[in-house]
Amino acid sequence: MISDASGVALGVVLGQRRAKILHPIYYASKALNVAQKNYTVTEQELLAVVFAFEKFRSYLLGTKVIVHTDHSALRYLIVKKDAKPRLIRWVLLLQEFDFVVKDRKGTENQVADHLSRLEEEAMLKLGDRAEINDAFPDEQVLAASHDLIPWFADFANYLASDIVPPDSSFHQRKKFMHDVKRFFWDEPYLYRSCADGIIRRCVPEVEILSVLEACHSSPVGGHHSGIRTAPMILQCGYYWPTIHQDAHDFAKSSDRCQRE
Repeated sequence: MISDASGVALGVVLGQRRAKILHPIYYASKALNVAQKNYTVTEQELLAVVFAFEKFRSYLLGTKVIVHTDHSALRYLIVKKDAKPRLIRWVLLLQEFDFVVKDRKGTENQVADHLSRLEEEAMLKLGDRAEINDAFPDEQVLAASHDLIPWFADFANYLASDIVPPDSSFHQRKKFMHDVKRFFWDEPYLYRSCADGIIRRCVPEVEILSVLEACHSSPVGGHHSGIRTAPMILQCGYYWPTIHQDAHDFAKSSDRCQRE
């Protein structure tokens, strides 16, 4: 991939090297807004790299990428610790990609250099008026509230990566190691071997209500009491620790059951 930036626009070229010859696949350019035109040269050059990875994201994820640029400072900026907050944020954004930065002489970077110097009027005629996405696209993906953590998170973490619950006492850890033997991790679900020898899927809290409604209020549920609803859920292959109490409470709160 080749990138370049000027005072008015960014230019990038996506290519694939075969037999030591770079075959272009995609060309892209983007005009800078008023604030971005005031960036330093290094910031504009790194913004061009960010724009390229955001533009060609689906092509570059999971592959080894070589970024050619005529701004050698980018090679050292990727590992620099005391850069500006804006530059650090962009560097963190690029951490999900496997890439290296290599110098490229300006005379060998003519295509990207030309794309970065298109007049703003010509850029607007292309119809791409959206701003460059220089922020984390899914910064909330790894954020989880306490209410969304399933009850079996500790068991799944241990089976997937041998992580024992932190801040647990000796007796709590001993009980945890005894209980975890009944669980099995099969991506993406956790299963438990119950006392009757049947392996059932562990249901998180967000799915419990839908399971109760299907086994109690649906046409095949029959609006039975909690004593019969809980075995029906177990027969369907689902499990959670408070299944009998939840089935009893759900049957008591059913309007149709109470009316009858």
